[in-house]
Amino acid sequence: MAENIFLEVVTPSKAVVSEEAQIVVAPGSEGEFGVLKGHTTFLTSLKVGTLRYKDSSGKEKFVFINGGFAEALPNKVTLLAESAEKKEDIDIERAKQAKERAERRLAAKAEDFDFARAEAALRRAIHRLSVVNS
Repeated sequence: MAENIFLEVVTPSKAVVSEEAQIVVAPGSEGEFGVLKGHTTFLTSLKVGTLRYKDSSGKEKFVFINGGFAEALPNKVTLLAESAEKKEDIDIERAKQAKERAERRLAAKAEDFDFARAEAALRRAIHRLSVVNS
């Protein structure tokens, strides 16, 4: 059986995850990447998406990640995220409302409309809901 790697997910306001993991799969800006113990050291940016990992007992866990950076070392993976939420901490109703609000803004296309901001809000809401349904 493979050895575990230490996983930390940190936001500006709190530590979200700090535990041993068998494997970590994160949403890198160039695509998903996986890390096992003994991985080559690297640094990458993160995009909005889902962090998946198996804890030391083999249970799969999910975390919503809203951008940031990841550092992989042979014994540790650290994600410095703009924001992050464990599956069980996501407010489903709030995410649904954010999705509907973003969809309305995108459909309205007003002149003073910030398309990129609405699109980013929609992407975050969709990913939060997909984490809940994982």
